[in-house]
Amino acid sequence: MLKILVIHGPNLDLLGRREPEVYGKVTLKEINDALEELAKSKNVALTVFQSNHEGEIVSIVGKASAEFNALLINPAAYTHTSVAIRDAILSLSIPVIEVHLSNIYAREEFRSKSLISPVVKGGVYGFGLESYILGLNAAIPLAKQNATEK
Repeated sequence: MLKILVIHGPNLDLLGRREPEVYGKVTLKEINDALEELAKSKNVALTVFQSNHEGEIVSIVGKASAEFNALLINPAAYTHTSVAIRDAILSLSIPVIEVHLSNIYAREEFRSKSLISPVVKGGVYGFGLESYILGLNAAIPLAKQNATEK
C-alpha cells in the first residue's frame, strides 16, 4: 500500500477561526477528514502531522523517505522563512507537493516568495480545501512511480 505523509505547518491548527476572510471557515479536522476519505478511496495510507515548531517539521521531513512514497506539505508561514525545511526537503528521495489554502502570490509582498517551491515537484495554492485535494491527487501517481523505482 502506498504511504503518503501530510504535514501542516504553524497556525494551521487555528483554521476555521483564524482570518476566515483569507483562509475560509474550513477547519484542520475537515481538511484531514477530506484527505483521509480521498486516500481511502485510492487505497493509500495517510499519516498526518501538524506542528507549530520548525525543528519538529524538519525532523519529520528528514525521515520521510524511509517510510513514505510522497510528501504533501503546507509549510504555512515557514514557506517564506525556513531554509531548514527547504534543506530537509532537498534530502528526500520522494516527491514533494506544496499546498496552500490562499494564493500566496496575491497577498502581502513578503508572502510572495516561497523558499519551498523551487525544491518541490509542484504546488497548488489559492483554492482553499481543494488545494489539498488537488495536491493529494497529484501526489498519488508520483508516489506510485516512486514506489516502483525503489
